[in-house]
Amino acid sequence: MTTSDEKRSTPTELVIVTGASTGIGAATARELASRGFHVLAGVRRDSDADALRSERIEPLTLDITVDADVAAIAERVAHDPAHRKLRALVNNAGIAVNAPVEALPIAEWRRQFEVNLFGHIAMTQALLPALRDSSGTVVNISSVGGKVAMATYGAYAGSKFALEAVSDALRREVAEFGVKIVVVEPGAVITEMSGRGIATADSLADAMTAEQHRHYDALINAITAQSRSFTEAGVPATHAAKIVVGAIAAKKPRTRYTVGRDAAIIVKLARFASDRLLDRFLRRNLKPHYAKGTLVSS
Repeated sequence: MTTSDEKRSTPTELVIVTGASTGIGAATARELASRGFHVLAGVRRDSDADALRSERIEPLTLDITVDADVAAIAERVAHDPAHRKLRALVNNAGIAVNAPVEALPIAEWRRQFEVNLFGHIAMTQALLPALRDSSGTVVNISSVGGKVAMATYGAYAGSKFALEAVSDALRREVAEFGVKIVVVEPGAVITEMSGRGIATADSLADAMTAEQHRHYDALINAITAQSRSFTEAGVPATHAAKIVVGAIAAKKPRTRYTVGRDAAIIVKLARFASDRLLDRFLRRNLKPHYAKGTLVSS
């Protein structure tokens, strides 16, 4: 007779997680491995691969904006030595490029969308044949920013709004094949990405013109202070990982999941509040983070 422990240790299905070096991606890879999946974890650096590698986690060099990398991971799935099916694709890789719309160079807008949208589409296109074969699941990691665009988050939120729309279209296209499409919308999660986003915002601010500094410095500094406070109060990445893995394990997952109480509140507010009311809510929450004497009247 096979025990439950033996079933747990038997190789089952493959799951791909992009952006698995740190944060939600790394936590999701480890949670999946603990539940018996064999995880193909996309990373960018050898040091990240070494930190993540285990019996059930196979790190692979993956830049989702590089066609050859995307094709290689599709080949890896198609020629799996153990003939395992692909249970899920977790499109988690992402960057945050934040600056006022006026001040953000077009090249940075394109870079944001290349990673946060087009890279995910490329991965999905490459893996959909395998997912059709397994009636698998695509999990797209969006954000509360996919529902509400805060000031200076135009590029990031724009890419997430677009990912939400693509997810809706894809869900309606592949439902008849048994493929599930899930969107996960985290709010404040304690990850390294938050710190990198602030550093990127600071770097972009340094390149602004003198006129742009006069118009936007107070706002940028307030947003940065709010972001730090927001992240410090966030949930751990392991909490988000459990939601992602729960969606993969579900026979009939919901189309959308929020992560964190803040995300649930903001998503509901965005659904029912008018634009003007939402503007006032966001400004009121940002006001305490302005330096004394710098708040601009609305």
